[in-house]
Amino acid sequence: MTLDLAIVLPTLNERDNIAPLVERIADALGPEGWEVLVVDDDSGDGTADEARALARRDRRVRVIQRIGRRGLASAAIEGFCATSASFVALMDADHQHDPALLPAMLAALQAGEADICVASRFAPGASTADWAAPERERLSGFANAIARRLTGAELSDPMSGYFMLRADTARALAPRLSGIGFKILLDLLASADPPLRIKELPMNFARRREGASKLDRAVAFDFLAGLYERIFGRVIPTRFALFGTVGAAGVLVHYAVLGVLLTGVTATFWKAQLTAVLVAMSFNFWLNNWLTYADRRLTGAGALALGWIGFCATCAVGGFANVAVATLLEGEGLFWPLAALAGILVGSVWNYALSSRFVWGRF
Repeated sequence: MTLDLAIVLPTLNERDNIAPLVERIADALGPEGWEVLVVDDDSGDGTADEARALARRDRRVRVIQRIGRRGLASAAIEGFCATSASFVALMDADHQHDPALLPAMLAALQAGEADICVASRFAPGASTADWAAPERERLSGFANAIARRLTGAELSDPMSGYFMLRADTARALAPRLSGIGFKILLDLLASADPPLRIKELPMNFARRREGASKLDRAVAFDFLAGLYERIFGRVIPTRFALFGTVGAAGVLVHYAVLGVLLTGVTATFWKAQLTAVLVAMSFNFWLNNWLTYADRRLTGAGALALGWIGFCATCAVGGFANVAVATLLEGEGLFWPLAALAGILVGSVWNYALSSRFVWGRF
């Protein structure tokens, strides 16, 4: 039997959802011609072990367990590249995406009606009534409006996480993709040249079956990461751009703390400055851990304490490099604002490099 379709399921703590979802996929597609690729980000609940147990009973199921890396987009790319099927689909493992749409999506691609089929939450005939999350629905609508401008694609739901395309198309586009965050469809559409022909199918977006949602407030920052990748990705690393954004926010925190302390707490500048530095570094560490390095996020009191100490030490080294370079250039006659900017850039690059390796690195 020809292997027509691989369904890639990126997972993080979805142990109880895998087996029922495979049953639903089998009901939709029949007994043969497909496989499920569970790409698990080393879940703490034993999702990978559960998927392996299922695979021993069902050869249509395969498992990739990733150690030391996280993120839906990168998991999807690994799944796309790990199958010999002619077509690949991406869907969530939490049962919010209806497998009953898979046959229609596959038939449309096989007939040449489109290059990619997208299950839409907002196309005519779709429903989000069971989702019962009006705040996220409004956020998705806002993000979709920006995404349409970014990609030029007339889609009702370019932020959808449920779609299907030819496997060779996905693999050809893979080197151009950032692999950061959740919204890989946006990256695929923006990277394709010529543009992909799209067909949307209305979807009834359901409630999660088991477990807790992985979409926290970092999703908004994740969308920002997608924008950065499209705007700056060919010039500077996206993660560095995010690191710099957090650093800029830290500068504001620094000045805010300094102003409060000098006007109402202490008139001693060095005390206020030292406190502001510590608060700003702590803020930067927290925000970078939560957002910039969400795929490597430190958890647990011990890891967070060591990470904070390492980050402060890194910033101290970067601060020394900043001052040294700026002082040297100013002494050579460079206009002082330019000398200061050069120092800031050197310090930022140094902090980013050391933090990436020694605070959020794996080795």
